[in-house]
Amino acid sequence: MTSSVPLVVLASGSSARARLLRSAGVPVEVQPARVDESEVKQSLQAEGASAADVAEVLAEIKAMQVSRRYPGALVVGADQMLEAPDGQGGVRWLDKAASLEDARAILWSLRGETHRLISCAVVVRDGQRLWHHMDQARMSVRPFTGAFLDRYLAELGEAALETVGGYHLEGLGAQLFSRMDGNFFTILGLPLLPLLGFLRAHGVLVE
Repeated sequence: MTSSVPLVVLASGSSARARLLRSAGVPVEVQPARVDESEVKQSLQAEGASAADVAEVLAEIKAMQVSRRYPGALVVGADQMLEAPDGQGGVRWLDKAASLEDARAILWSLRGETHRLISCAVVVRDGQRLWHHMDQARMSVRPFTGAFLDRYLAELGEAALETVGGYHLEGLGAQLFSRMDGNFFTILGLPLLPLLGFLRAHGVLVE
């Protein structure tokens, strides 16, 4: 690997994932993949794939796409799926909100329910998948009032459109929940600790 090629590339436009990696001391370049996620999800759902299957496939597609442009680099692809009750004994997948009105409707639909977040990371080098890790968390949303939701969205603004579910735990969003069962980094969208272990094993970080 030449010095001009970044050692680690994040194939994601998520500012939260980039912040997690950089805060943990990982020298990372961000290069978002261009993937039609909705088309992939619809195709896989039609085939009967699970939310976990979709998260893994999308993470790998992103990493593979970016890997072609960065020979020798360790490219990290990541994806997160939100699986919520559909009210009829089944589950539904929720995506990022398209507008603040959409974010309000999504958050209101999660009110008083427990949903599942699934986060997956895949590492690829030169088109070869080297590693992946899947983790999940269960999120119990409290029966908040409309007044609280309005306050929350007014404070968060357009940032509510950046994450599945429309919540940010680092601030007022913590008040949306009565219970969270799972790793904090997984909830933020990246199984960080296992990924750091992989990067240490490959000489990116000091053992």
